[in-house]
Amino acid sequence: MHGPGGEASAEDGRILLLATGFVALVLVLVTVVVSATAIHLDRTRLLDVADGAALAAADAVAEQSLYQGTAPPPEVAGGLVLTDPEVRDAVVDYLAQNPRVTAGLEDVALVEASTPDGRSARVVLTARSRPVLVSWATAPWSDGVLVRARSTARAW
Repeated sequence: MHGPGGEASAEDGRILLLATGFVALVLVLVTVVVSATAIHLDRTRLLDVADGAALAAADAVAEQSLYQGTAPPPEVAGGLVLTDPEVRDAVVDYLAQNPRVTAGLEDVALVEASTPDGRSARVVLTARSRPVLVSWATAPWSDGVLVRARSTARAW
C-alpha cells in the first residue's frame, strides 16, 4: 500500500503487526477456555462418580447385621442405621466393581466415606485434571489441578 502519489506510508505494515498480535491473543484465549472447560468437565464426571458411590453406600447395610439381628436399633422414624465402616466398604466395592466410571479420570482417591447421622452416606472424592492445551498461559497447571467432589445420599 502506498500513500497518495505512490510513496510509502508510515502506516504500511502496522496492520499486519496488529493482526498477528490479535491472532496470538485469540489463540492464548482459546487454550485457556478449552483447558478450563476440560477441567470443569472432569469435575462434573467426578461428581457423577461420587453420586453413584453415595447412592450405593446409602443402600449399604451389612448382611450380618440384618440376618443375625445385630443391627443397631432404628431411630425415631424406624429403618436401618448406617455405620461408617459399612459406608466405606460400600464405596470401595462400588469403585472396584465399576472401573469404567473412573475411566479417563487420573489419580482418583477416596477422601471420605462416612455417615454423619446414621441415615445419610457422605462421599468425598478427589482426582487430578490436566489442561488439554498447554501454552505459556496454562503451563503453571501442566502438572494438573486437583478437583474435589462431594455427594450425600439419604438412606431412608
